[in-house]
Amino acid sequence: MKFIILGFFLLSSMYAQEIKDHSFENGKIIYQQTCVSCHGKSGSTNPYMQLVVKPRKLSKTILTQEQSFQITKEGAHFWGAHSDLMPTFKYVFTDSELEDVSYYIAKAFNPDREKKIQKLLDESDSISKEDQSKMLKTGEKIFNRNCSMCHGMSGNGQSEYVEQSKAQKNFIYPYDLRRTLLTEEQIFLYAKYGGKYWGTMKDDMPSWKNKYDDFILKSVAKYVNEKIKTMK
Repeated sequence: MKFIILGFFLLSSMYAQEIKDHSFENGKIIYQQTCVSCHGKSGSTNPYMQLVVKPRKLSKTILTQEQSFQITKEGAHFWGAHSDLMPTFKYVFTDSELEDVSYYIAKAFNPDREKKIQKLLDESDSISKEDQSKMLKTGEKIFNRNCSMCHGMSGNGQSEYVEQSKAQKNFIYPYDLRRTLLTEEQIFLYAKYGGKYWGTMKDDMPSWKNKYDDFILKSVAKYVNEKIKTMK
């Protein structure tokens, strides 16, 4: 009986690996035929592309495999981007094909994403129970003072500062945070380390780690996740 169970386990593992290998190769084919022109062969993006908003470096993305799938399916604009240069592909490919692409991107370009993020989270300051009760109020205060300049008071990515940037031809494209895919932890890490750390070509989203401690940045993330994202 033990040998039968072991044999079944080995066959199941081999079959699962075959599925993963097929998904990787199929995703690679689609990526090379469709995505490579913007994101490059290695997912690091061509910096010389003449676009107002250049494609992100997929080798540094904070997104999970599932989040990447959702963005390729619906397009970045659906998830809060004010630039629509990353279009929806749901009318071009099936969900299964887009899942293959997301799997290929995750394994080929950013296989250590989870370890990297977990390491950064482990290194961040923990929040005491006493401070946890203050987080939403603190997050709202800091968001209104700083983040709203670009993202707007409601987090919709529209503000006077954004309009001024358009008039000056120095375009910035803050996300509509009401629609973001990012989790609370991802929002914290994005705010702490800034957009370039996570693959953006521009530095419109700066790193706030030298101005605010982890408690404040986690408070902002909590406010965005629990309040701003409910304003849809």
